[in-house]
Amino acid sequence: MKKLDNFSNCLTVLKNADFKLADSNEIYRTGVIGQFNLTFELAWKALQEVLKLHGAAGAETGSPREILQLGYKLGFVSDASVWLLMLKKRNTSVHIYNEEEIDEMILLIRDSFIPAFGELEKTLQEKLQEAEEEWKQEEKK
Repeated sequence: MKKLDNFSNCLTVLKNADFKLADSNEIYRTGVIGQFNLTFELAWKALQEVLKLHGAAGAETGSPREILQLGYKLGFVSDASVWLLMLKKRNTSVHIYNEEEIDEMILLIRDSFIPAFGELEKTLQEKLQEAEEEWKQEEKK
């Protein structure tokens, strides 16, 4: 699935970020935050697609918040608080000018957000496989 592949590829780039370099290089720090924003956008859209494949009511349309809440309700997202913090930080990241806030954002990306993305990626791959197996079962009938 294209959206899940795009999310996985973007996450790989973010996972490979050099967080030591981000400590001292302003443009690199900006790039890590930009990559986080892109990864977040692709994550919720991939979640929405997999929810739709599973026939989840309400997955057709919705804001990132609504899709994340639906994903949590249906067990696709395990830690709602991290995802809601991620959403908040994504929405405010374009307005960060203070070095302390940037430091905090970099640490959140490294320590909380990347692990949450990785967990979602694994879950979405499993849920996609489940949906594909269901289709095969339906075809046999």
